[in-house]
Amino acid sequence: MSALIVKACGPATSIQDRGRFGYQRFGVSPAGAMDRFHLAAANLLVAAEPDAAALELGPGGVRVTAEGDITIALAGPACTLEVEGRQIAPFTAVRVTDGGTVVARPAPGAAYAYLGVEGGIAMASDMGSHSMHRRSGIGGGPLAAGARIPAHGGGATLYCLPELPGGETGPIRILPGPQDDHFSDEALAILTGAGYRLSGQADRMGVRLDGPTLPHRGGYNIVSDGIVDGSIQVPGDGRPIVLLRDRQTTGGYPKIATIISADIGRFAQIPPGEPVRFDVVTFEQAIEAAQRLQAMIEGLASALVPLAAPLTSERLLALNLIGGVTSATDARGV
Repeated sequence: MSALIVKACGPATSIQDRGRFGYQRFGVSPAGAMDRFHLAAANLLVAAEPDAAALELGPGGVRVTAEGDITIALAGPACTLEVEGRQIAPFTAVRVTDGGTVVARPAPGAAYAYLGVEGGIAMASDMGSHSMHRRSGIGGGPLAAGARIPAHGGGATLYCLPELPGGETGPIRILPGPQDDHFSDEALAILTGAGYRLSGQADRMGVRLDGPTLPHRGGYNIVSDGIVDGSIQVPGDGRPIVLLRDRQTTGGYPKIATIISADIGRFAQIPPGEPVRFDVVTFEQAIEAAQRLQAMIEGLASALVPLAAPLTSERLLALNLIGGVTSATDARGV
């Protein structure tokens, strides 16, 4: 069975799939990929299921060597991939021969990238998922030099994604609540109007925002209740914290708003120090956005193009082979 052997990696490198669900009532966080769209893209390029496990790369990236011939692909909003010193375009599968060296990392402007391996990662799951949750150790400990990442294999054809569907842009969309009534009348206007920056206090659990404080209405302690991905909780100092995939399952600070599920990946890809703005949408708009994101992920499979595809009749008919043809009569001025 082919594998990747980790030679060096940044501290944010981990194995992630869609996540671990059904255990939050026991205090187990779902974890899972920070950006599910690019996880799906990396996996589909190497003949794996969209939600399969892949390597999630944060700052520092990863350097690995191939044990046996293996197909890999890197996907992310900004990322770089080198195989034996040769630059490989993102969203393009490449065959790495036994002993070959691979260097992959997110590029400036993005926080995460996903390295898919042929057929998906072939490791035992933990509570139904391969996702690593750093604080609990569920799913395995942090990756380090010497770790072996085996692949299921089976991806004989190399694919690329030459055109990605256009994603959402603009402010990160939020729904007020569930405890927006614990804040002064102007707090939601401050959150959506002033603009914030992501602080350096950021990891897979959450990120603190730098910007105006949000005044509470009365105290800031509540009876602990459930937390979801994207909850924006505000502790006593008034500085909002956005909770992400490795979040705790309950908390005792009021939550003024929640990032809609369709924008969690977009928010997670904003690097520390960069600005972020929020905009309030309706519940119906949040549902529509989630449906559009799911449709984009499902459409990735049909957007795959084989590399060096043979010139079949179907492919020739699909190409614009007559562009640039002119009339010989017109050219003579007759």
